[in-house]
This record gives sequence, C-alpha cells and structure tokens, in this order.
Amino acid sequence: MTSTIWQAPVCELDELNNLFIELTAKNCNNRCKHCYIDFPLTKNVKDFIQIDLIKDALNAASCEKLQCIYLTGAEPMTHPDFNSILRLCLKYSNVCICTNGSFINEKKARFLKRVQSESNFEIIFQLSIDHYNEVKCDDIRGRGAYRIAISAIKNLVKYDFNPILAITDYYQEGREVLINEFMNIAHKIGFPAELSNFKINKYYDKNNKDIPADYDHILMDKLDCKNGRVLTTKGIYTCPFLANDHRGRCGADLSNYSKKNILETDFCSTCIQNKNKIFAIDFSQFLV
Repeated sequence: MTSTIWQAPVCELDELNNLFIELTAKNCNNRCKHCYIDFPLTKNVKDFIQIDLIKDALNAASCEKLQCIYLTGAEPMTHPDFNSILRLCLKYSNVCICTNGSFINEKKARFLKRVQSESNFEIIFQLSIDHYNEVKCDDIRGRGAYRIAISAIKNLVKYDFNPILAITDYYQEGREVLINEFMNIAHKIGFPAELSNFKINKYYDKNNKDIPADYDHILMDKLDCKNGRVLTTKGIYTCPFLANDHRGRCGADLSNYSKKNILETDFCSTCIQNKNKIFAIDFSQFLV
C-alpha cells in the first residue's frame, strides 16, 4: 500500500549572503493592492525595530558571508533612526534600500550620496513602481505614486545612483511588455537603464490561497530562503513574505537559528513560480 500523504519539500540555507532587516512591519504611506502585508486601519503604527537589536544581529552575522543587507518594511524610510541604521549597516556590507521612493527628494539623494562616500560599500536602491501607465500605477499603489517614483528615479540618477525598479506584474502583461515600456520611460527621463535595472515579479494574489506550483521542478537556488534570512523585532524568519509568520520562524537571533525552511505556504508557491528571487538582487547579472 502506497502512501498518498503529500510532504512539502525543504529548502536548506546554503550560506547567509542576504540579510533582510525589517525596520517596520506595518508603517507605510502607501496601501498597494497587491501588498502581502495586512495593514491595520490606522497609519500610525509604532513598530520600529530598535537599533540595538540590529547591532547585535550584525555582530552575530560578522562571521557570515554577507553580500548585501536589505532595509525593508513596509516602508523602511519611515523609521526615525533610518540614517543611523544605514550608516551602521554600511560598516558591514553593501546596503539595498527597498522603498517606494516617497522620501527621496533631491536633498535626500544628495545626502545619501555623501553617506555612501563615507563607506567602502555601496548603497543600492530597489524602488517599487508597478506600471508604466500613470493611471494604472496609481490605481495599484495609490494616488500620486507614479509621479513620486519617477521623481525619485530622477533624483537618484542625478547623484549617480543606479536604481533597480521592482515591478510587480499586477495586470499579467508579461516581462517583455513591461521592460519595453519602462525602457521608453527611462529614455525620456534620462535614466540610462539596462535589463539589469528591471526586476519583474509575479503578482502574489493574497485572495487565492491555493498552492498550484509545480514542486517537481523547483529551482532551489532561485529562492530567497536559499541564501537569506530576515531580522524582525520578533526574531529571525526565512523571507520577507513570512516575516512574523509562525510558519517562517527560524529562531530568536542570528547566533542560533534554523537553516531549513519547509516550502508549504502559498507564499512559497509564488516564489517557486516566479523562477527568480523575489526580494534579493541577482548580482551575477552585473558581472562582466
């Protein structure tokens, strides 16, 4: 008699290259339709991570092979100690700021360039903008989101930053269409974008809890949990999707945490179908 019980596959951490730090779990000035975060009705959530917790985590991770530290959220730049946290992280690794761009005016871009010049590492921007059409983008992300993102791109480019545009294929138009249209926009605003400047992700439908992924053809190296972990106020988790979710909890801190993740959630299904890391940057594409 054969067993019909389905067992979810396990993804084991290879090495910790990507450390995500969730600066805030619920504080954001946008309410995007596709966001996997369940926001409360109020926008004034005070759930910012303490800088001492970050210091302890970075000390514990000093023996790891970090390639990049990702400052994430909700919106990480709402953190009142954001500048201090950024400077702290730049002592250990390159830092990627995952942001909607609403806090990046020209003055802020100039300041961030000066902060980068004080470090041996680089500041990278992963900026969310979900459609090339202003009306559709604002429909997804909120009124004015498109113009805010375009302004942020212009300000970053002015100070020689090379932002990566994180685009969720909400309308399922396909990678080729999205890249071609965003290339046209980049040309118009003076942004010398290449293919590596576009990160196209599959839309996570939080209203669909089915798990339809083809688990027989998993590209483990393309999963964020293969090389990354997330620090939150509640402990260590496998990926930003599962931050503060009991199914993704790995331990209390980076001194002792689990290296295994069971691919059992609808989030995991989305990552598998995406066929590329949803949150981390593939630095191999920048190598010549």
